[in-house]
Amino acid sequence: MDAVRVALLREVLAGTEWPEATRRFAGALRSSVVPHGGGLLLVGTAVYEPWHLAAHLVDESTWSGLPELTPTLVRHRVEPGDPAHLAVGLCRIEAAGRGETLLLVAPERPGAGLLERVHDARRAGATVLSLDDGDPEVRGLAHETLAVTGDDDVDLDTVQHLVSAAAGENSTPAPRGRRFRDRLSRLADLLTAPPPPRW
Repeated sequence: MDAVRVALLREVLAGTEWPEATRRFAGALRSSVVPHGGGLLLVGTAVYEPWHLAAHLVDESTWSGLPELTPTLVRHRVEPGDPAHLAVGLCRIEAAGRGETLLLVAPERPGAGLLERVHDARRAGATVLSLDDGDPEVRGLAHETLAVTGDDDVDLDTVQHLVSAAAGENSTPAPRGRRFRDRLSRLADLLTAPPPPRW
């Protein structure tokens, strides 16, 4: 790992709430997605699909040995011919219930239709978490929230990186000695790399 990148990331995060806040949120995420449960549903807004977070959670799932972290990306628009893993529409949220976790990533207020579906999923027993802009209605629907308001020096993309890195942590020693510091080092590399291709 590039020590300069690691030092830069540490300098940016030093004295902020973000390392602890993202670890807390990731802990809630990790504890809500149980092995052999209904799975992790990941949904954004009509204008923002959390592709990047989906890809990083898949990576963390593999690296940490926690297959339950692999999300199902729920999309607002599914096109004919989309591969199966990209062909899950909003009706999947309507079917969500007990034993399932719904992670909503909303950099702006979601439309009423999505909010209604999330509300129904929560009433059916799904655990709802949100990465959002502090919108009161979104926060009222979620069991656990993490707000990125734009008033901070950290943007939503960086917070998603931190959450995915922390989600792969567990109480037992990580494979090959991975610890949160190692994950932050990898995160520093990811933040300076070109964006990954869409699935």
